[in-house]
Amino acid sequence: MKNIRIGTRKSALALWQAEEVAGKLQELNYTTEIVPIVSSGDKNLNQPLYSLGITGVFTRDLDIALLNDEIDIAVHSLKDVPTKLPENIELVAYLERDFPQDVLIKRKSAVNKQFHELKLATSSLRRRAFWLKQYPDTEFFDIRGNIQTRLQKLEEQDFDATILSLAGIKRMKMDIDYEFLPMMIPAASQGVVAVAGHSNKKEINEILAQINHKETQICVEIERNFLSTLEGGCTAPIGAFAEKFENKIKLKAALCSLDGKNYIATEESFEFNEEENFGSKFANIVLENGGKELMTEIKNQL
Repeated sequence: MKNIRIGTRKSALALWQAEEVAGKLQELNYTTEIVPIVSSGDKNLNQPLYSLGITGVFTRDLDIALLNDEIDIAVHSLKDVPTKLPENIELVAYLERDFPQDVLIKRKSAVNKQFHELKLATSSLRRRAFWLKQYPDTEFFDIRGNIQTRLQKLEEQDFDATILSLAGIKRMKMDIDYEFLPMMIPAASQGVVAVAGHSNKKEINEILAQINHKETQICVEIERNFLSTLEGGCTAPIGAFAEKFENKIKLKAALCSLDGKNYIATEESFEFNEEENFGSKFANIVLENGGKELMTEIKNQL
């Protein structure tokens, strides 16, 4: 087997993810080469993701490189990957999930402020909506960029706190104070590194199957099926988190209006089997309980 060319975004976090995949392949005695590619999402740091008008804003350029045979595989943070993939691209491996949670980071001058007093910087519709459900009078600011950029903006600009993925903080080995947020349900597949491959490259895809973490795959497929059935793409305020305990799955998921006032949640515990599409099943329950009208309302507001 020749060198496996691993495509990745150029950010420090993305390169960490690519190195993680490379390390696992090298343990199996495969040689690897990391190929960094600038993504559309990285090029436009001033505009919130939901207004860029395309899902897959962080994955599109890697998809093109994969289809043009410039790389053999692409490594992604799975929550950035649209539920509908381009033709001839498939997810071929999932690394074990580590930290799925969202956490709050306050600037030094705001450490003693209560949650309801905070001016909050986040461009995520999900984080805004779930926060507004608890604290409806919050003032929000848009923020984009990598973790380091966001933390710098936090100290320099006129807001008190921001919300980040704990996985990113841990992977970058950052020594910062943070608080857990019980009202937040993570984005579908948050905290999971995934590998996309070309459908025609069977040999490489079989190699990648050797580093796949099956339990993580089962959980994130349920979450992503929940998301795709609600037609959330990357933008609607939808949280979904599944955990596997032996053969039982616990799923916690919700759809929320943009202003946080309308919140339709489901919490399920069930025996897993390969045949049933559980994510879709529970999403349909949400749709039948007002979710369909709420999704229409959200789409009309964006």
